[in-house]
Amino acid sequence: MLNLNAITVRLGGRIILDRAAAALPPRSRVGLIGRNGAGKSTLMKVMIGQLDPDEGSCDMPRDTRLGYIAQEAPSGTATPFETVLEADKERAALMEEAEHTQDPDRLGHIYERLTTIDAYTAPARAARILVGLGFDEEMQGRPLDSYSGGWKMRVALASLLFSNPDLLLLDEPSNHLDLEATLWLENFLKAYRGTVVIISHERDLLNNVVDYILHLEGGKVTLYPGGYDAFERQRAERLAQLESARTKQQAEREKLQEYVARNSARASTAKQAQSRAKALARMQPIAAAIEDPTLHFGFPSPAELRPPLITMDMASVGYGDTPILKRINMRIDPDDRIALLGRNGNGKTTLARLIAAQLAPMEGEMASSPKMNVGYFTQYQVEELDVTDTPLEHMTRVMKGATPGAVRAQLGRFGFSGERAVQKVGSMSGGERARLALALITRDAPHMLILDEPTNHLDVDSREALVQALNDYSGAVVIVSHDRHMIELVADRLVLVDNGTAQPFDGSLDDYTDIILRKADGNSSSDAPKVDRKADKKAAAEWREKQKLLKNAVNKAEREMAALAAERTRIDAALANPAKATAKTSDLMVQRAAIEKKLAAAEEVWMEAGAALEAG
Repeated sequence: MLNLNAITVRLGGRIILDRAAAALPPRSRVGLIGRNGAGKSTLMKVMIGQLDPDEGSCDMPRDTRLGYIAQEAPSGTATPFETVLEADKERAALMEEAEHTQDPDRLGHIYERLTTIDAYTAPARAARILVGLGFDEEMQGRPLDSYSGGWKMRVALASLLFSNPDLLLLDEPSNHLDLEATLWLENFLKAYRGTVVIISHERDLLNNVVDYILHLEGGKVTLYPGGYDAFERQRAERLAQLESARTKQQAEREKLQEYVARNSARASTAKQAQSRAKALARMQPIAAAIEDPTLHFGFPSPAELRPPLITMDMASVGYGDTPILKRINMRIDPDDRIALLGRNGNGKTTLARLIAAQLAPMEGEMASSPKMNVGYFTQYQVEELDVTDTPLEHMTRVMKGATPGAVRAQLGRFGFSGERAVQKVGSMSGGERARLALALITRDAPHMLILDEPTNHLDVDSREALVQALNDYSGAVVIVSHDRHMIELVADRLVLVDNGTAQPFDGSLDDYTDIILRKADGNSSSDAPKVDRKADKKAAAEWREKQKLLKNAVNKAEREMAALAAERTRIDAALANPAKATAKTSDLMVQRAAIEKKLAAAEEVWMEAGAALEAG
């Protein structure tokens, strides 16, 4: 269906794609993934035809109908419903012609074609797609210009899905969606009959929808069968094999270098040394797996406060004289992990702003711990960063009176050490800016973190690092997110913001997912089963502690294995050159045997802890 033939793209003198090659099977659903800045959007532009590669080609059948979202969101006085219907160009043209043609033969052909393309069910299909993406009947009839940019992008997505192309190309489609719309989109894509290529950092979406992962790294692409979890396992095995080969090669290089240095000057061994030198020159180095410091960041631990942090009694909140949410009864303790559920526009952000004391209750009462410090993250903070400043300048400005070392330490927690601290924000990716915003809001070690869609600009690995950092954080957490993986691993309590109020949701995220999907199918009669939230909260806390201990065990074993491997390499070098060794060969052999035994024990600990960590 789609062949990438040794595609090379250079932008600004830098190679973005380096002879990238892959063959995508017909009617496959492919997740295109890679770190931020790896070139995913560039590759998709080549597929679309918006960008001509410097070398290579992208081939597909000649009559393939491509579908992708334009960069500009639709606007004007047309309604979402009208805009979506117009996306089927052939249907729209035939309907227009049918209204004006006077030729009965032509009219017959038009009606026959309209029947063939199922044109008469189009209004129902368009409405169903719009409902799935959050537009009720009233919203479908409002002009586009009455909507924000995010909602307009939903209309663009609905139009694309309605057009039903042979090759559907999606670049981060869930960034403008809430959890409910994301769930609907997943179901839609699972049933899609064409080929789908989707750039996404949503682990659940990649596991539930795609049957191949196309991984882009270092300008190259590798196609893996299965979803994201299968990709992670296969890639880990591949990296382990590469690292083993690299270690063996390094030992061989050291042996050759030692031989050449020792024997080049002696006439009897000069030829052999020359031969070894040529072999050394031909040996292509195997690159070591690069550890990215930006994937390890953490939140400073707050001072302890007695519970509760916040209590609300029949509180109402809104804007001006109009309440958005009423009769809110809520208590937040220092160890709470809360996820706010509900469609966009129902009031999740309004509730988050009330908790952050950016809005005052219009009615009822709200009491907060007087010593409490809150860190509140929103996408607006990312957008409002000064692009002409550096992370160091931003942090120095907000940490007035702090020592340069303290400023650098806070930046270092989020991967901005060394030269990264002095790069201009304007040259940073969206993910880097999000990390900087997180660093800024946590500078004072807040007792509570309120995170409103923190993952929108983060790739999969960065999202995993954020989950780990939140689980290591000792304060309270309130999350608004459409990332189910994050909610499942971080949140102990679910609060549903719906029908003008906020109520505890006595069920799991899977229960909520089932309810949403039943509503999408027109069956919302069943309620979520009741569960013991106190026991659930305790179990989640115990799980986090167990995961933390396992992570520490894995890290400790990895450090021990690295130290033992280095010592073994030193002994091997001494055994290879007994004349320079400081110990007897027999003693070195005894030491090496002891190290092998310790290394085997450390590897066993590492494998057991790693398996337990993966099993959860």
